[in-house]
Amino acid sequence: MKNNQQSQSSIVATIKVFNSPIKNLVNLVTILVFFACGLTCGVVVSFYAKSLPWSLRGVDGGGGAARLNLAPPREERLVGLKELLMAPLGAAHNLSDEELLWRASMSPRIEEMPFRRVPKVAFMFLARGALPMAPLWEMFFRGNAGLFSVYVHSDPSYNETEPPESVFHGRRIPSKGVEWGKANMIEAERRLLANALLDFSNERFILLSEACIPLFNFSTIYSHVMNSNETFIEVYDLPGPVGRGRYSAQMSPIIKLKDWRKGSQWFEMDRRLALEVISDKTYFPLFQSYCTGPCYSDEHYLPTLMNIKLGQGNSNRTLTWVDWAKGGPHPTKFNRNDVTVDFLHKLRNGSTCEYNGEKTTMCHLFARKFTPHALSRLLILAPKLMQFNGY
Repeated sequence: MKNNQQSQSSIVATIKVFNSPIKNLVNLVTILVFFACGLTCGVVVSFYAKSLPWSLRGVDGGGGAARLNLAPPREERLVGLKELLMAPLGAAHNLSDEELLWRASMSPRIEEMPFRRVPKVAFMFLARGALPMAPLWEMFFRGNAGLFSVYVHSDPSYNETEPPESVFHGRRIPSKGVEWGKANMIEAERRLLANALLDFSNERFILLSEACIPLFNFSTIYSHVMNSNETFIEVYDLPGPVGRGRYSAQMSPIIKLKDWRKGSQWFEMDRRLALEVISDKTYFPLFQSYCTGPCYSDEHYLPTLMNIKLGQGNSNRTLTWVDWAKGGPHPTKFNRNDVTVDFLHKLRNGSTCEYNGEKTTMCHLFARKFTPHALSRLLILAPKLMQFNGY
């Protein structure tokens, strides 16, 4: 019996001897696991803390509490109203015609501008390629920066570049092909107007051709159009085959024969009227569809539109002198030998008309159709006669 008790005691003692290291090992492993987890969490938190806009500072001297310090916010560039309304630096963009006309048709309902604005005249050139009269226009514009804008619509195949110092440099708008007498001529005019309307400073809009010349200096023309109470779009009723005879009954009932008018393609208009022209979705589609063949859209669209809904405040005359005396579909061309002092005087003061309700002989501010061969004589005579700035 005694021997059995001694044997059991030996077994228990042996188990205790072996059990003690195992328990210590388990405790050690547990501690190592917790330590590893803590170390891992610390590394992860430290890594992500670097990307947060705050940092933990040390214990302050007051009560020993940790303090959360927020980093200063980034300074964002604030955009003012002038910058929001600023016209594109160049004439190039990738807007479609639909997008361009939509963007240009936006107009503030409050007429008074909340900032000082110097009104400008937009000179819009409708050309096939180069502008042969460009050297004369350079003289005309010189010294008048900030009072005008230039836009050029030329055939897409034309890819020459004007010198950087030229007023025409970078002023070609995205253009499409134009055919004489077709509706795409009006599309080009609307394209020019829409691009010019993107600049809120443009107040008056003048359409010119590559064969046009100015008849007065810049300050005279600027004052004349800016101070005018009227726009200058030629509108008249002409019976016969080249007037009413071009009307298509398919335009009825929106456009009736009694509404049909004719006039010069070369116009001057204000911003209000320009917005109406580019926004027109009632009358222009009819010209696109039915003014074909012997019907020339550029001679009838604007005059008819003015007669129907926009005629109030229009002078019914053009500011561009043209000679149709020889008849035919095209006006007279003028070469070098035609350019004389007397001839230019006649263009400047050879007519009588009304301006702001008073009689005047200054009826035309521009003239056409001058060939490239006339340029050399114009460069000699025009600057002094017209008193260009600096000449």
